Amino acid sequence: MKRLQDKVLQEGLVLSDRVLKVDSFLNHQMDPVLMKEIGEEFVKRYDGERITKVLTIESSGIAPGLMTALVLNVPLIFARKQKSLTLRDDIFVEKVYSFTKQETNEVTVSKKFLSPDDRVLIIDDFLANGEAASGLARIVEQAGAAVVGFGIVIEKSFQPGRDHLLAAGYRVESLVRVASLEDGTVTFVDEAQEVPAE
Repeated sequence: MKRLQDKVLQEGLVLSDRVLKVDSFLNHQMDPVLMKEIGEEFVKRYDGERITKVLTIESSGIAPGLMTALVLNVPLIFARKQKSLTLRDDIFVEKVYSFTKQETNEVTVSKKFLSPDDRVLIIDDFLANGEAASGLARIVEQAGAAVVGFGIVIEKSFQPGRDHLLAAGYRVESLVRVASLEDGTVTFVDEAQEVPAE
């Protein structure tokens, strides 16, 4: 997605060879026009798939997830990281390790929002090691529902998240794939030159 790539190059800050900060348009301040385009792009990529729910994790996945759900005209569910006084029983719970925050969280989704007949598209802002994505998939599977696939805004392709998800049999659609952050420079995966793994 060219506009998103341009935004990453113009406004993204490379903090290390593993950390890209995009808080000016994606996960602190948000560009609503770009979020709308991101939602439309995910729906285009999953055209023809029956999707009944969109699932994400708080808080950075909510904007792209909501825009995707809006275009699909289906509900958005976000997995909570924070304990809620009103969400105690009848919940799906998974442990998820955050690479960025270097901590493990329990994420929860109310059982009343996922059922075995749901077909779920999982949306997240970043894919690195695949911990959050895998945790969300386990929640969907606890419900007996089906994971249609993953929509990732920015994938760090030099980390193993994509490989883990593909090996587990999931479809992964990433709008931007970062090949490297070395020397303070963002380099994208050239998908035209990429040879698929056998």
